[in-house]
Amino acid sequence: MTLYQKLQTAQSEEDVKDAYISALKLKKVTKGLIDIQTEEIWFEAKHKPTDVYTMFTQLLYYVCHAYHEGKNIKSLFLPPLLCVIDNEKAALMSTASITPIFSDKKIAWGKSASQVSRELIAQVSPYINDHFIVYRIAEDEAAFLQAVRDSIKNGGIVRTQITPNNLKPVFDRWVELIGAELGDLPNPADYALLFYADIMHDGNKLVIDDGLDTCLIPNYNGKPAFSLRGRVLKLASEKGYREFWNIYHRPPAAEHRNYLLERRDQLIPLDERQFKGAYYTPLKVVEKAYGLLSETLGRNWQKNYIVWDMCCGVGNLETKHGNLRNVFMSTLDTDDINVMQTGGQFPAATRFQYDYLNDDIASDGTIDYSLTDKMPHELRAHIQAARSDKKKKILVLINPPYAEATSSFSITGGKNKKGVARTKMLDIAKKKFGKASNDLYTQFLSRIALELPNSVVAVFSTLKYVVAPTLQEFRNNWHAEYKNGFIVHSKNFDGLNGNFPIGFLIWRIKQNQPNVTFPTEIQTSSYNKNVQPEGSRKFFVEEHLLTDWVERPDTNDTLAVPLKNAIVTATAKKDVRGTKWSDNAVAWLNCAGNDFQQAAKLTMLLSSGFGSGRGFFVNKDNLAKAAVIFAVRRLITPTWLNDRDQFLQPHFGLEGRKEGRKEGRKEGRKEGRKEGRKLYRNSAGIRPRLPTVHALFRQQPHRGHGQRRAGMERQKMAAHQPLHPLRRSAGGFQRQIPIAFHERLSAR
Repeated sequence: MTLYQKLQTAQSEEDVKDAYISALKLKKVTKGLIDIQTEEIWFEAKHKPTDVYTMFTQLLYYVCHAYHEGKNIKSLFLPPLLCVIDNEKAALMSTASITPIFSDKKIAWGKSASQVSRELIAQVSPYINDHFIVYRIAEDEAAFLQAVRDSIKNGGIVRTQITPNNLKPVFDRWVELIGAELGDLPNPADYALLFYADIMHDGNKLVIDDGLDTCLIPNYNGKPAFSLRGRVLKLASEKGYREFWNIYHRPPAAEHRNYLLERRDQLIPLDERQFKGAYYTPLKVVEKAYGLLSETLGRNWQKNYIVWDMCCGVGNLETKHGNLRNVFMSTLDTDDINVMQTGGQFPAATRFQYDYLNDDIASDGTIDYSLTDKMPHELRAHIQAARSDKKKKILVLINPPYAEATSSFSITGGKNKKGVARTKMLDIAKKKFGKASNDLYTQFLSRIALELPNSVVAVFSTLKYVVAPTLQEFRNNWHAEYKNGFIVHSKNFDGLNGNFPIGFLIWRIKQNQPNVTFPTEIQTSSYNKNVQPEGSRKFFVEEHLLTDWVERPDTNDTLAVPLKNAIVTATAKKDVRGTKWSDNAVAWLNCAGNDFQQAAKLTMLLSSGFGSGRGFFVNKDNLAKAAVIFAVRRLITPTWLNDRDQFLQPHFGLEGRKEGRKEGRKEGRKEGRKEGRKLYRNSAGIRPRLPTVHALFRQQPHRGHGQRRAGMERQKMAAHQPLHPLRRSAGGFQRQIPIAFHERLSAR
């Protein structure tokens, strides 16, 4: 879980402190008047968002007190760094930058840091203006963590370097904070020119040969401005400019400059609207995905991995990639390629039309690239090298279509089209992966496993392949190791009906290692409709499903009227079920599926059969179980998080409950007498050991008649001890414990 996720779930100031301590991996920490104190850095912490000046004033109260009184709780020296934190932001400042405040005797610090006045804040503010750096944790978490670690290591504030690894997110942040203040430019590519003119300036001059057709004017009537082809561009506000350059260091290191300039054609501001389409992935979600990939594969993954997105659409999954020379993008539709070329997007990536579920699939199931000759030779070489050398790294990054051929309810809206999954890959996948081949995205996963058996797959999809009982054959034959993942609310995606989780799961394929089995549980972080964190979630693969718990009576020859719902007869023309009745049946219980997704809509008791089947007849033999199934499926409220959770069988059978209660009473009486005899022996002069004394006075809630009986037996035997008289009160027996007994225990 990231620092930002922990902060959003923090319930107190202590939770905020612990989140920062963990994320920064602070050592030798002390908590006290100074909220977090180490030898290198002191923190003032707040649970909720608080003004930075207020927090720094409170922290400086202790800093100045320690300076003047020499009572630094931990050492005789002030720390080199000061930091204030809350659940949204952090601000970092060097202690050396505010030393003049120590000699100002006019500042009335007051008696308490927790009650600083407006007047005090106004006195302190001039000393700290322009000396601290503010980090918004939602956007700047990585930069903040790196800055604090580097600053602790170097004994002073170190701003974040601009490198090939962070070029794209730094550019996006520059456009957000600085480019937006320049207004709309006729040519979006000009933002990249202005960005380079800004970062390649050391405050006095450009550090590269001037070939950008633009330049930074550090002081234009006292403010920074830009010159673009002879036209002066002024900033509407300096706030964003100061905030950006408080975080980042310029110019970039000399060894990176040429490489950064070579990639300027990849830096085009993103208009999110241009990417909307049938399988559009929101850019906020893409950012979370890239963050998880960096966490899982290392921060240099964009440099170390060849990336192939074989259903790229118009490329929104690649918008955050900073090394497009390593990216291959293929799509079914030629129009998508034309859109990218017309918009000037991803010019350094290799883009090509390719039907991944049909092209180059031979009749025997092998992959033969000569069948269409569409596959770029460079990508072929990478694939061949990766198959023979596990050190060659290929990452499949995809958001495939979720269409399914057989479901009566479509998550993409409307009815599923007949033959939607009818591809060449279908026949190949069905032999090895079974019913999973009905879903297009599992057909993608099936071919990937066969074609790229050593690759890493990062895939957006529903969680059906993870938990659905009908896809067990797929899980048995798809060999992969789960690495990391998150889920996000389906409402973030266009064109999806319902409320359910879309998972972004990262797998390391090990198809040639049959001993690698699909995990029985996976844990993910969770994001809501606004892509805000909602803690973590576990998903389990279970075998003892509720749908297999009940006996399903056979039909007889008696005709029945198939129903569509409680008041309408079936309207389907083909494959109509529910046309026959069953011996001694009193109703039909419809219980389609075994998860919450369908429980709300398709759990009903009908007086006749159901046109789509997927249930059972209720008679005297299965009535009790039918009642349990109906109650459980209707009792628990479906949410977007539990949409794919499976109903499980109870741990005991209904017929065994009566016998279980009888055995429980018998065992309870036996255990109670045994425990009572032990306590009685203690009252006869044997000095009780401390655990036994604790057992004597421990009051546990009674569950079941057997436990109540055992508890009463213990109390009856304890009543023989003169120091422990019992009295009745509401709810059972209570022990009166004289003070003398406590004194005796204390003496011992």
